[in-house]
Amino acid sequence: MQRTGNPRVSVVVPTRNEARNLEVVLPAIAAVRPAVHEIIVVDGHSVDGTIETAQRVLPWVKVITQTRKGKGNAMACGFAAATGDVIVMFDADGSADPQEIPAFVSALVAGADFAKGSRFVRGGGSDDITLLRKSGNAGLNGVANALFGTSYTDLCYGYNAFWADILPVLELPAVDAPAPADGMLWGDGFEIETVLNCRVAAAGLTITEVPSVERERIFGQSNLRTFADGSRVLRTLVAERRRAVRRRAERRQQPAAPAPTGQSPLAQPPLAQPPFAQPPFAPRPAGQRPMAPPPAPQLPAAG
Repeated sequence: MQRTGNPRVSVVVPTRNEARNLEVVLPAIAAVRPAVHEIIVVDGHSVDGTIETAQRVLPWVKVITQTRKGKGNAMACGFAAATGDVIVMFDADGSADPQEIPAFVSALVAGADFAKGSRFVRGGGSDDITLLRKSGNAGLNGVANALFGTSYTDLCYGYNAFWADILPVLELPAVDAPAPADGMLWGDGFEIETVLNCRVAAAGLTITEVPSVERERIFGQSNLRTFADGSRVLRTLVAERRRAVRRRAERRQQPAAPAPTGQSPLAQPPLAQPPFAQPPFAPRPAGQRPMAPPPAPQLPAAG
């Protein structure tokens, strides 16, 4: 894979009993222009005909079944199956706007390694978040920024995109690894978004926040548990910080390797005149780790 100004985009959609929502979501993703390269539905053993619905609504959709359980494993399976240059993480419940995909891709083409959706920068918003969840998210943002030197404004949001060539840096559990007899492998659960946010920051990759408007779920009930999930995110932040410190210590003990010939794909400069409209970006707070600068001129955000 190679970074280009016109990347192939793979959209990964994890599902579990989302048949009714897919009837709306899949055609909406397919209608995005520029057209996406592929849509990968990763099913978690649904019993409501999710797979059959996906294939009926969009015959060219790629459908796979996750190898273990948990949203993180579903995402990892989708990432492994993707053949595009860019991977977009997309929820199946209808809360994400497919028309924002070009803005995420645009941020990557402009120089970011990881494009992070945010409901709390100019142009973003939410029709679903409560005051309690918003306050909890703000607190978790503060912890993440203190631990990793980032300037995240919306840690707990799962609409993200990244260049496929950073997958080795993420070090997610192998999709063919056996499931433990009790519990789940670290990274297989709903902590996946926090794990990714921590690891791209710890790796020193370039992160750009993209404004995004969260909609209400179309059908069904959310599995979100405010206090339990908030506690899990906090534990994930602490665990990932320890992991980052341990990895840095291990790297310092290793002999320096000679620099490879040529340019690393993670160090490629931004391409001129990206083919997608650029979203506006919030100013970076003083004293915090820089994210990718916004390209000029600024245009209104999608959605």
